[in-house]
Amino acid sequence: MQVDIGNLPPSLQYKLISSTVVPRPIALITTRSDSGHDNAAPFSFFNVMGEDPPVLAVALESKRDTGELKDTTINIQENGQFVVHMVDEPMADAMNICAISFPYGVSEIEAAGLSLKPSSRVRPYRIEEAPVAFECEAIQVVQISPGRHIVIGKIVMMHVRDGLLDPVNHYIDTDAYRPVGRMFGRLYVRTRDQFEMVVPTYDEWQRSAVED
Repeated sequence: MQVDIGNLPPSLQYKLISSTVVPRPIALITTRSDSGHDNAAPFSFFNVMGEDPPVLAVALESKRDTGELKDTTINIQENGQFVVHMVDEPMADAMNICAISFPYGVSEIEAAGLSLKPSSRVRPYRIEEAPVAFECEAIQVVQISPGRHIVIGKIVMMHVRDGLLDPVNHYIDTDAYRPVGRMFGRLYVRTRDQFEMVVPTYDEWQRSAVED
């Protein structure tokens, strides 16, 4: 089936993209307003984009009912700093609470039972319970539509929970990490079911093809 996605309404474009590009990592982002108000919100249109410098990108959606910018977007536009937290299984419920549209003055961070502590390089605080946190400075914020901005951020500091990082090979212990991913709608996925594949050399591949 061929889908002329550009001629579909945005709501259907969203359904098609979000239900096929899966699973996606979840960025639970904290920002701080110029007046000192802390905010936390999850975003699943997110991934890393490079390593020199270390860069990640997050798509920030406006409020669907009003079209107004969310606090995360406003705060990043104001001061260019944010912290991206990875979400593991123990944090999944708290992340979901942070997605609630709370009335003004109600802290989603407190409602989710999360604790904040000062970051090392950026003004926004970071979530103490997160397995991994990336302190980021915005390289660029690009508006791609009235309801969507993409922030490209440079990672300036990384925090890893004790016991997750192998200090010799600098890999994260996947079994201890237990991150969760976003599928679509209300569906999420655990990442415990894993398998390994080794990329063969061209000669190895040729020999295998002959043997088969």
